[in-house]
Amino acid sequence: MAFARAQPTVSTGAERNPVRANQYSWLSAGQYSPQQTLATRFAPPIGAARVPAPAGSFGAWLRYLPLLPAGTAVHLYDGQLKKPQTVHAAVVRIDVGSRDLQQCADAVIRLRAEYLFSQNPDKVHFHLTSGHDIWFSDWYNGKGFRVTGETVESAPKAVEHPTHAVFRRYLDQIFTYAGTRSVEREMQPAALATLQPGDVFIKGGSPGHAVLVLDMSVNSRTGQRYFLLAQSYMPAQQIHILRNLQNPKLSPWYELNEKADLETPEWAFTSSQLRRF
Repeated sequence: MAFARAQPTVSTGAERNPVRANQYSWLSAGQYSPQQTLATRFAPPIGAARVPAPAGSFGAWLRYLPLLPAGTAVHLYDGQLKKPQTVHAAVVRIDVGSRDLQQCADAVIRLRAEYLFSQNPDKVHFHLTSGHDIWFSDWYNGKGFRVTGETVESAPKAVEHPTHAVFRRYLDQIFTYAGTRSVEREMQPAALATLQPGDVFIKGGSPGHAVLVLDMSVNSRTGQRYFLLAQSYMPAQQIHILRNLQNPKLSPWYELNEKADLETPEWAFTSSQLRRF
């Protein structure tokens, strides 16, 4: 079955950062630096320009994610260094937690959830691997859950305010009982020709993996499109921007090729494994 190719509009000039610092709610006051973002760190490939992202969209929010200083190493949840240290181009300035929870699918959940939280906390919900749909609004209003074996039951909990600290505890529960299978089922298949920021390449299962498309650019003369990717991995580790080890001269950008598998440093994906929220 043939899919119509998307024809993205190309930005013709420098974009003003449309995202407010308080949309990255895990940061303390003053921690957000407009000079240390995905957009400022990684210019598009020569001849290309970023595809405009609508204000308020997931794509715009991802484009201005805060980064740790250039050269920062990736650490695991327990403070140890990730092995190897050769797969990342940058590290996202976001906590990984102190437990082995925020792995690959959980990193996708984390960034999607943080975006929704910045828009409206009551929009946040994710399915567990069991299929149960857990809404943050229910959770902070006292409707928790308990998992016994493969059984998920409602369990009362304290009513709380929807602060970011409460939200972060909710996410740890989601990370514990969700994974690549549940995230894959939660999303819709998407054609590679329509790739856009916020899409996810994902293989559900054990083992499985997931990487998130953060940004896109296009060469208006040739039509060639490029994209940036982020991941966490096992054990739980800081979310990081992936290098393109197949084409170091282009790295960290990846060239969109509808006829080939996507080779990332630690996993390969087929075009049929693209999903969209």
